[in-house]
Amino acid sequence: MQKLVVAFVFMLAFGPTQAQTAADRRAILAILDRQTADWNAGKVEEFMNGYWESDSLTFIGKVGVTKGYAGTLASYKKRYPDRANMGTLRFDILKLEFQGPGLAYVIGRWHLTRPQIGDAGGHYTLLWRKIKGRWVIVSDHSS
Repeated sequence: MQKLVVAFVFMLAFGPTQAQTAADRRAILAILDRQTADWNAGKVEEFMNGYWESDSLTFIGKVGVTKGYAGTLASYKKRYPDRANMGTLRFDILKLEFQGPGLAYVIGRWHLTRPQIGDAGGHYTLLWRKIKGRWVIVSDHSS
């Protein structure tokens, strides 16, 4: 009986991280690839398709906390008003882990190559949720 209890606790503690499929991992990486392509094409609104279209979306950056999809989009447009400011984006994924069913986070580096005004970059942590069968970023902390 004690072995069953230990096995059950082990499954609860470690099972959720294994619950996701390779397809879930590929889906998240594909969204990040698509975001990179959209950014590099100057399509900020399409880049935002990776984010949860909700007032509950949270973006934390150098200027503080921005709430909501509309606020996040407006902030991107303000900080990156033209192609020179947008530059060429590159994401380096350092870690992608599933924390439970329908919940993942990604840690990585971002880099903007901007020959005219100077490069920019930093790190990010993205919290993802699978909502209505679709992976979306629900919280972005980029610095």
